[in-house]
Amino acid sequence: MSSSAALRAQAARVVAAVMQGRSLETALRIDPAMAPQHRGLLRALVFDSVRWYLRLDPILRQLLSRRGQSLQPQVHALAIVGLCQLAYTDIPAHAAVNETVEAARLLGQARAAGMINAVLRRYQREGAALARRVDRDLATRTAHPRWLVEQLARDWPEQYLTILEANNQRPPFWLRVNRSKVAAAQYRRELEAHGFEIAASMFADEALMLARAVEVAELPGFAQGLVSVQDAAAQLAARLLAPQPHERVLDACAAPGGKTGHILELAPELDELVAVDASAERLQRVEENLQRLGVRARVIAADVADARAWWDGRPFDRILLDVPCSATGVIRRHPDVKLLRRAADIPALVAKQQKLLRACWSMLKPGGRLVYASCSALLAETADVIDGFLAHDSSARDSTREAFAAIGMDSGPGPGARIAVGTAGMDGFYYACLDKV
Repeated sequence: MSSSAALRAQAARVVAAVMQGRSLETALRIDPAMAPQHRGLLRALVFDSVRWYLRLDPILRQLLSRRGQSLQPQVHALAIVGLCQLAYTDIPAHAAVNETVEAARLLGQARAAGMINAVLRRYQREGAALARRVDRDLATRTAHPRWLVEQLARDWPEQYLTILEANNQRPPFWLRVNRSKVAAAQYRRELEAHGFEIAASMFADEALMLARAVEVAELPGFAQGLVSVQDAAAQLAARLLAPQPHERVLDACAAPGGKTGHILELAPELDELVAVDASAERLQRVEENLQRLGVRARVIAADVADARAWWDGRPFDRILLDVPCSATGVIRRHPDVKLLRRAADIPALVAKQQKLLRACWSMLKPGGRLVYASCSALLAETADVIDGFLAHDSSARDSTREAFAAIGMDSGPGPGARIAVGTAGMDGFYYACLDKV
């Protein structure tokens, strides 16, 4: 049995796990010993199958011989993987069909191999007509859940179609140069000397977008902490926080630690940085990132909102609050959000965001700054939260416009600043800079 068939079988297992409620992050485990080209193919098959699932599944339903036919989860997922190859990759059709059929046998579903073959062969003949039929519906055509399409249309009436399209693009590969260890211009030259093409840059070349994604081990000096992989929108957090020497900083909801490391790169002379997250498991990633970068922070596993469990009562000069959210601004990086997130999830997330904001505000010094960050594209989790907070707390002043101007950017009308996915190559994000008066 070929390795290509085995890759497709593995992809089907991962897609089936996502269909059953697991996140891509936990479902996709890639063997480090796997050849780089096989790792790349596996990731592409999984991510594209999940990304386009909500369009491919209605097409699959029309291809099945019996209306309402139920498929075993891994067989269902394998059919989606097969259709994805034919619709969204340049893999030769004969290879896509043959290897996917063989994968059914590897999954212990030999009886389903004939059905998989028939479905894929029929798609080759009738796929264009079937696609035209399902594409009459905007939600299906853009492979988004209907509730999200409707919400984006309300929250972004002039941009929602562009956002839906951008959500389906493969994400760009952004780097953050560690300027405490190497000059940005020097690292740019190092990349170019190694044959990397730089597609775009921001912040005096500290944020570099490569023309193609690569394994981190290929990046010069990655293991030594010269560079990190981080989207340009996420890199705004530390810059807006603007930490100063000898200040005490809280990074609330810190995992996996990308922003933690960036704060320490920008302000290595902080008195202390405290990184708190509720997940002890995810805090291991924070520790690993800090160790690679060669910086230190006090890392605490706790619920930030339960101050009595971890806070020593000393107020912070700066607080970064990167709230848990629907992640609807980073769908191109996490396409499983389309399948896992529900409209009913939003009110509970909003309540948590409001609770965290109130708790962190009570820990901030007068004259200090809190940066509220969210990778949600929804007003309910972003501007509405800040608008309500400003209306009920007279000690808070929205300083977002000044903070963005200080880094050479426009924040828009406020409150806070909304960044639509795809803007200057960035992920969808929201920031509000609140100064305590």
